[in-house]
Amino acid sequence: MTATHTAVSVKDPAGRDGETAKVPAAPRRSLLGGRALRTTGFHLTAGLLSALWLLPIVLVLVTSTRTFDDIAAHGVGSWPHSFTLDGFRQAWVDGGQQRALINSMVVTVPSVLLSLGLASMAAFALSRYELPFRRVLLLLMLGGNLLPPQILLIPVSKLSEVLGIYDQLYALIGVQVGFGVGFYVFVLHGFMRAIPGEIQQAAVIDGAGPWQIYWRIILPLARPALAALSALSFTWIFNDLLWAITVLRTDSQMPITASLIGLQGQYVSMWNVIAAGSVIAAAPTVAVFLSFQRHFVAGLNLGAVK
Repeated sequence: MTATHTAVSVKDPAGRDGETAKVPAAPRRSLLGGRALRTTGFHLTAGLLSALWLLPIVLVLVTSTRTFDDIAAHGVGSWPHSFTLDGFRQAWVDGGQQRALINSMVVTVPSVLLSLGLASMAAFALSRYELPFRRVLLLLMLGGNLLPPQILLIPVSKLSEVLGIYDQLYALIGVQVGFGVGFYVFVLHGFMRAIPGEIQQAAVIDGAGPWQIYWRIILPLARPALAALSALSFTWIFNDLLWAITVLRTDSQMPITASLIGLQGQYVSMWNVIAAGSVIAAAPTVAVFLSFQRHFVAGLNLGAVK
């Protein structure tokens, strides 16, 4: 590498200008080397953290495809010496995962649709119209989400018994919708408020009413935020355990998260069956998240910043 020189003027002790001397500038090799070292260190650290995060997932996947005799003979953390899908069959049929997965979908899909439908209409009204006490309403919705759910377990359970909906799936749907709408309204309000008002004014001039503005203009523009919230709400509701065991009692009504507890009690030492049940329970949320992945980060950022 050729050294770079910088011309400087040198004066003699008498103050007269001397000959121009060439002083070597700081070499760029050290700067490039330091940057490459930092980049390499970052990638190594990120790769190590990713490997540590993926290790339990890989262990569960490998355990679910091993036989019970293999695990009993060599241990859970040993190198696999067998391959079988019988653990999935036992968890799906004998362990009741099929019924539990249907229950989870029956609760999750209507809860997501109702929550986002109600939240989008409320956010549209609060963000596009000058309603009285709209800030107070937003603060109340946000404050309700700050309450720890543990302090509401007994009131929710007693209320469901009084209403005669205890141990019914629609009781769990109502709980999920009631406790999720506030947060979704807060996010969608920030997103819809950022939509230019000229669009709505042009629609009003063309004769569009509030419902047409909401359905044909605001909802299509809010699709990124709705997609992000759909992935989040599906994951939260599908993986919920606390409210399921609060308002449900019968095993045949339990969703898949509560069914995993029963599966662990039924197959105490059969780790392959328990791991297979965990994979079955995680598969729908992973599929939904991957489907909405390209909308996820963009939608949340736009809804949170505006």
